[in-house]
Amino acid sequence: MVNRMSVSLTEFASMLGSNPMLAITALLTIGVILVNGWTDAPNAIATCVSTRAMKAGAAIAMAAVFNFLGVLVMTMINSRVAMTIYNMVDFGGNEQDATIALCAALFAIVAWATAAWKFGIPTSESHALIAGLSGAAIALHGSFAGINPQEWVKVIYGLVLSTVLGFVAGFGAARLIEWICRRMDRRKTTVFFRGGQIAGAASMAFMHGAQDGQKFMSVFLLGIFLSSGQGEVSNFAIPMWLMILCSLVMSLGTSIGGYRIIKSVGMDMVRLETYQGFAADIGAAACLLLSSVTGVPVSTTHTKTTAIMGVGASKRLSAVNWRIVKEMTLAWVLTFPGCGLLGFLVAELFMAIF
Repeated sequence: MVNRMSVSLTEFASMLGSNPMLAITALLTIGVILVNGWTDAPNAIATCVSTRAMKAGAAIAMAAVFNFLGVLVMTMINSRVAMTIYNMVDFGGNEQDATIALCAALFAIVAWATAAWKFGIPTSESHALIAGLSGAAIALHGSFAGINPQEWVKVIYGLVLSTVLGFVAGFGAARLIEWICRRMDRRKTTVFFRGGQIAGAASMAFMHGAQDGQKFMSVFLLGIFLSSGQGEVSNFAIPMWLMILCSLVMSLGTSIGGYRIIKSVGMDMVRLETYQGFAADIGAAACLLLSSVTGVPVSTTHTKTTAIMGVGASKRLSAVNWRIVKEMTLAWVLTFPGCGLLGFLVAELFMAIF
């Protein structure tokens, strides 16, 4: 049996007091998780808030609980997403330079995601994370030797899965519900779907924790291992204290700035009826479950927003605000080259200075 490296809270606290680089790395990682809370996590609850199935405060509290459960339960079942992100890039070699490059990547991710949030654009922080780490790894090695193509190809699979399958799942779920309920009393079905939407939003929050929580916890552990001279670690176990920290910081971020994204995704892009919000939640959650089980890192933002587009298009194409879609798509397209280049340049700058 392969030994899996882990770090207890006591060990982490002890290292934190004697290692300034670890303190900086941990602070930046927490910053990235916080930004994820106000840019990505609101997608999980956007539809149930926009259709008034839940008030924003209650939805945020629910999201916090189910984010934690998603992190805990899915990590206990498998941590494939975390392992994919951890092994996707190589920060080996000089561990001081590697730690500096990792800090640069995290700084670039926070800067990129904050700028997108400022304009209310739901950019994918998952892709910002992947791009920033890749850019910093290339700067560290001076070549593409810092990229593991076997793991990176899963990102391409994830792009297809989160966009195409998300749209198809939303479209199909909406059409199926319309067919099943075609002869039912609309008032009765609305009451049912209002409750169903709360369950759907909870499942989305659960799957967001399962996907994004694992990504950021793997980076947190990478920072710990690099800062403590254990950069060669390739197999690890995620400790409970880190799961709790990740979910709490993520929910704090959602409570701070989530409404901008909720408005953009749940209100401006498509005006949803209650059953349509339910269809979008169920379709997106199913896609995220499939990707988490198979270890493919996907964007929860892409999955949820394309599911909403699919739901809107199932009624008529004009039901979708294509101007908002265009803005989102532009942000998505620019994330990989933009955040990758930013991670590369900041890593070069930090390594030159420090």
